[in-house]
Amino acid sequence: MRVLVVSQYFWPEGFRINEVSKSLVEKGVQVDVLTGKPNYPEGKIFAGYRMGGCQHEQYCGANISRVPLIPRGKNSSMRLALNYLSFIVSGLVFGPWLKRGRKYDVIFVYGLSPLMLALPALFLGWLKKVPVVIWVQDLWPQSLSATGYVRNRLILWAVEQVVRFIYRHADLLLVQSRAFVEPVRALASGTPIKYYPNSVDGSFAVPATGKSPEVPGLEGGFSVMFAGNIGAAQGVEVIVEAATFLKERKDIQFVVLGDGSCRQWMLQQVADRKLTNLHLPGRFPVETMPGFMQKASALLVTLADREIFAATVPNKVQAYLAAGRPIIACLPGEGARLVVEARAGVGVKAEDGKALAEAVLGLYKMSESERDEMGRNGRAYFYEHYDHERLVDQLIDELRGVVQKKESIQ
Repeated sequence: MRVLVVSQYFWPEGFRINEVSKSLVEKGVQVDVLTGKPNYPEGKIFAGYRMGGCQHEQYCGANISRVPLIPRGKNSSMRLALNYLSFIVSGLVFGPWLKRGRKYDVIFVYGLSPLMLALPALFLGWLKKVPVVIWVQDLWPQSLSATGYVRNRLILWAVEQVVRFIYRHADLLLVQSRAFVEPVRALASGTPIKYYPNSVDGSFAVPATGKSPEVPGLEGGFSVMFAGNIGAAQGVEVIVEAATFLKERKDIQFVVLGDGSCRQWMLQQVADRKLTNLHLPGRFPVETMPGFMQKASALLVTLADREIFAATVPNKVQAYLAAGRPIIACLPGEGARLVVEARAGVGVKAEDGKALAEAVLGLYKMSESERDEMGRNGRAYFYEHYDHERLVDQLIDELRGVVQKKESIQ
């Protein structure tokens, strides 16, 4: 089977689609990738790449074609909008040229925000007369209004019409959360929708080998670690509030790994509030994450208290389950429900700093054996529901099914 993956983000940026593409190749699938120039999350083009022109390279057997891209910059809504728009335009203009003469059985879209990034894939699918499958990672236009970037009703209505067009012209929609099914169906008309969750590769579920870099707060005492994007959607103010409530408990330390639009604000809060129990050491390579997660006493996932986020399961939840450490799910809806169902940790009301502090204290006061049991429960739940190899096999079956259906009606 020949698959064209379309994603604005790809290796060396750290996204789930990297592991999926690698495993598809290992299972005998021919994979080409149409993507942009790597610039996430720093907002500037990575060394060895250039903003203009098209570039080609390989990643674990997948052939990568990169189109021109305006980098997203830092804390600029205008630059971010130009970043998205540049990929859409470049994909529409250069994608057909880069993939001229190439035959594919199916096009697979990694549907991160904004969903309009699927437009080049739909155009290529139309040109090559092959089915298009979109893996929906965020709900649109709901995400646009929930993050506060756009409040104008006319603009939101226009975005919704584009989303309807994309959903209705796809051949299959895969959704990362069961709670996505109904909102997507409301816009998708008769397009088939199936639940297909995120996962992580198996390295997160086995004891980490090698020595992890030393990080303040992780080396002793009771450590609560957050890993990933530090942005508005994550509602990271709650971490600052919880750390403030617990600032006198010197043996409890908060560690926030990653980068994002709110990191500088958090660093300023650390200084203003004189918080010696909150550490933001920055971003580390994805391969170091299993070691960091397994070293932490507890793992923290947060989201802002927005209705849309109640349907979302952050990808880090699967990584945390695999890591086998207790989880504190300070978020609304599906993500917290999943952690509680797995008996892998505790759920906390989103954006409630006092409740988060109390949950941290509750885990701190538990015996080590009780916390270890939570970790074992989480890992067992991961293997049962999110095993990477099984999910890749499922994806191959879904793609083949779409191809066969398309062939039967042509």
